[in-house]
Amino acid sequence: MKSETGVGGQTETRAKIIDVAARLLQEHGPAAVTTRGVAQGAGIQAPTIYRLFGDKDGLLDAVAEHVMATYVSAKHVVAETASIENIPPLEDLRAGWKMQIDFGVANPTLFTRLSVPGHGSHSAAAQAGLEVLRSRVRRVASTGRLRVSEERAVDLIRAAGTGTVLTLLSKPAEELDGPLADIMFDAVLREILTDAPASYPTGPTAAAVALRAVDPELHMLTHAERQLLSEWLDRVIDAR
Repeated sequence: MKSETGVGGQTETRAKIIDVAARLLQEHGPAAVTTRGVAQGAGIQAPTIYRLFGDKDGLLDAVAEHVMATYVSAKHVVAETASIENIPPLEDLRAGWKMQIDFGVANPTLFTRLSVPGHGSHSAAAQAGLEVLRSRVRRVASTGRLRVSEERAVDLIRAAGTGTVLTLLSKPAEELDGPLADIMFDAVLREILTDAPASYPTGPTAAAVALRAVDPELHMLTHAERQLLSEWLDRVIDAR
């Protein structure tokens, strides 16, 4: 068995333990993530796991953060590419939805854990993922298609996505490729979008949401003026 010393050694050992636990979880399920199994796979003494993570729950939380961070990094790259290559906002939003559903189905234990309040929902990786979703929704808002606030749209997409994954995970494996995810996404779009062409916002709410999305870019206004404009626009949006 290998012992770790110093901050650098502990960091390396911690990363190795997380990698081993993540692999065991992915290949054999949560039952395989035992202190003994992880210790053997990482080449360390079992007490090291308790010293670094506290208990098995602490280890699983660290694994969830690691897997989520890797996923969010890839998700961020896709979102940035969509913006640079001018991929239509709705197409980009749908791609993000599909990534989220695929991630949840591929990582049932971690997704279920992350969906429980207090288990990773406020982690750095989870918050970074939320910011990616917000940026995608903001792109849609800037076209004038949103008829609800950006915050409401984000909440609806998150709630529908979580519910869809948990429902799929409760079904037999042969039903995972069914139309449920697409149907749910289309239902959310009907709730948050106007029917107008993207280049022609109609009605005060759609126009206010579109202007609110680009409010931070109105540098010809002072900070105080932008704040006042934001307040006015939020009143129009909330009055819906």
